[in-house]
Amino acid sequence: MERRYRLKKSGAFTFVFKRGKSCSTRDLVMLYAKGKSRGIKVGFSISKKVGNAVTRNLVKRRLRECFRPHLGDVKNGMYVIVARPSAATATFQDLSRQTLQLLEKQHVFLEGETMLSSGQEKGNRA
Repeated sequence: MERRYRLKKSGAFTFVFKRGKSCSTRDLVMLYAKGKSRGIKVGFSISKKVGNAVTRNLVKRRLRECFRPHLGDVKNGMYVIVARPSAATATFQDLSRQTLQLLEKQHVFLEGETMLSSGQEKGNRA
């Protein structure tokens, strides 16, 4: 994921945590808030409960890559993905599937985009 899509400022995280709507899966929690500025910003919150620094960075890299294919398919706003401790043992496929489920639960896909039209069909067109 490109740096221009990353949520970096502490105040922005606080805004999403206070005003955002949340939904969750087994390993992840996603908060979404309509942004003050135009565009999409995505932040990741991985606490020390997930594991040591190596494990946290691995989870963060996986989550960035899980969200990246959907950047063009979701509404503008600020997203924060919180990893639960069980995310440390989850596979990339599990995290990817759960990210897609969270985006659908939040109803943030643009009109006409669904799970099949954005993710699974593209994989079948080889």
